[in-house]
Amino acid sequence: MASSEQLRPVGGMGAGTTEARVAHVRERANWMRRRLLGMIVDAGQGHPGGDLSATDIVASLYFDILRIDPSNASAPERDRFVMSKGHCTGALYAALAGAGFFAEAELDTYLKPLSRLNGHPNRTYLPGVETNTGPLGHGFPVGVGIAVAGQIDGSEYRVFVLTGDGELQEGSMWEAAMFAGHRGLGKLTVIVDRNRLQQGAGTEDTNQLEPLGDKWRAFGWDVVEVDGHDPAALLAAFDDTAAPRDRPRCIIANTIKGKGVSFMENQAGWHHGVPNAAQYAQALAELSA
Repeated sequence: MASSEQLRPVGGMGAGTTEARVAHVRERANWMRRRLLGMIVDAGQGHPGGDLSATDIVASLYFDILRIDPSNASAPERDRFVMSKGHCTGALYAALAGAGFFAEAELDTYLKPLSRLNGHPNRTYLPGVETNTGPLGHGFPVGVGIAVAGQIDGSEYRVFVLTGDGELQEGSMWEAAMFAGHRGLGKLTVIVDRNRLQQGAGTEDTNQLEPLGDKWRAFGWDVVEVDGHDPAALLAAFDDTAAPRDRPRCIIANTIKGKGVSFMENQAGWHHGVPNAAQYAQALAELSA
């Protein structure tokens, strides 16, 4: 049984200088972007816009912050990550493979018949997946429950939940936020992928979320706003979650849907879709540059 002392971030939180940590996360995030786009092209389906907006966040967690052991995915004191925006499996699966939870070659089976790499993550199929997600508004409440269990047990593990901003239109999200604030879940961190776009339109045109930070504060949360594509800012916000806290933290990560690929950036139409051959070549060229 792995203790919290035996569990280490894959990239090594605190290992090396801040500059080295940031460089490592950037390299991993760029690899993830290239890999997930190839997965989507091969599969003929996927959600590239949200995958790309979340990549820097997921890379910062898996390759620097999370105390995990890919050889013992169920270690009781591991940190937990829940991808509440469960349609963004391209980013999640790339990170899990890159971290060593399964062979990178398996990414080539993405969305194929009988593949373990479904369009929505399934914990009974893949090591490293904490809970099944996909229906919006489900993952975050489960993450709150995991944090409550840790609080009751006096465990040291932290819980990180990544949610889309469009997902915040689900009532279950705010029920969970209210309960987490009431319980003072200091080891819980939610990250809002604030790209301001959802399927078909902007979030503020669909159902206004602002003033978003004030809403989380009203439920008893500590709120930090960062550039969701700046690993230095993300790592600083995540590092601070290791300190003793008496309330949960919400990190509003301002992002760009389709980040890194010029023709996808800030385009709601790339919520889902598949680049054609010319677009894929352009995307790889931009990411390689």
